[in-house]
Amino acid sequence: MMIELKKDYNRKSHKTDGRARIDNTLRAICYKRGALQLLDQRKLPLETVYLDIQGSIDGWNAIRDMVVRGAPAIAIAAALSLAVEVANLKDFNGTSRDAASFLESKLEYLVSSRPTAVNLSDAAIKLKEIISKAASTAVVADSVFQAYIEAAEIMLDDDQQQNNSKKFSVLTHCNTGSLATAGYGTALGVIRSLHAEGVLERAYCTETRPFNQGSRLTAFELVHEKIPATLIADSAAAALMKEGRVSAVIVGADRVTANGDTANKIGTYSLALCALHHHIPFYVAAPITSIDLSLSTGKEIVIEERSVKELLHSRGGLGEQVAASGISVWNPAFDVTPANLIAGIITEKGVITKNDMKDAFDIKDFIAKAMGKSTV
Repeated sequence: MMIELKKDYNRKSHKTDGRARIDNTLRAICYKRGALQLLDQRKLPLETVYLDIQGSIDGWNAIRDMVVRGAPAIAIAAALSLAVEVANLKDFNGTSRDAASFLESKLEYLVSSRPTAVNLSDAAIKLKEIISKAASTAVVADSVFQAYIEAAEIMLDDDQQQNNSKKFSVLTHCNTGSLATAGYGTALGVIRSLHAEGVLERAYCTETRPFNQGSRLTAFELVHEKIPATLIADSAAAALMKEGRVSAVIVGADRVTANGDTANKIGTYSLALCALHHHIPFYVAAPITSIDLSLSTGKEIVIEERSVKELLHSRGGLGEQVAASGISVWNPAFDVTPANLIAGIITEKGVITKNDMKDAFDIKDFIAKAMGKSTV
């Protein structure tokens, strides 16, 4: 979601208090004027720790080190870190124009923490416009600072209002529920959790040709558990995303290599590419046991090919012939999704996120820490 500042920048933000606004919700950002705390997401799920952010330097480090992550949250954390700094600023000796230059320079510095995050740069541009407008009419520097603080708080208020009532629709592929595991399921387990928390609007499942695990099994589980769900043809996924009906894609994995490349049911790679094009996060849910550190990349994964009957006959090879006799068939069971297309890998030990400096997964280090061991 893009950060949008409402036009009424003069309205007061007296209600802004991240800890009080939403009850019983885990908050990534806790704010009241002059104070900001960010949930250290690097320590989840084993620890829930909030870090005090006292200014733009703390904000820059928190964003760069992935204490806070997610494009909207990054933009808001950056804006609020500077708001806290100027709220506590003592003895600023300068004109209103000097105050504007100070704020603009700080915003440029904050953008450098994650230059790829469009929400961050977009928010900085909008905030600079507000700063410039305030400086053009302000008599003293403090008026510019107050205008900035109120604009940053409006960003937080607007984002909360847009997201508090928002539910998520998730697209999944193949079957990753209790029928595919010995228990709760992986990707479908995540969908179950979202439904139980009341934040799932709808689950979409692909038919998953040619063996139809999605239409036969995933759809069965979703209906059985009374989860609002819709079945789509595999080829309809891109159109569904284009219509804005998918908030995230969550799939399972048959194997995850040391760099985060993932093998999953054929068609997964296509979904990842479509998700990238439509700016939709793509997640993989897999148990630790599906991670194979002996393989460096997905190029080393051996892809099995299935019976030609699955394509030549209906019902995944069990029914009548539907294809022309004599046609050759290529029927790989899996494809490999490169790590660069994956936003995160959800495991029973927590979510594996990317190393910010390299935009890559350090799965070996995650496994070592999860198992209570140190890396060599």
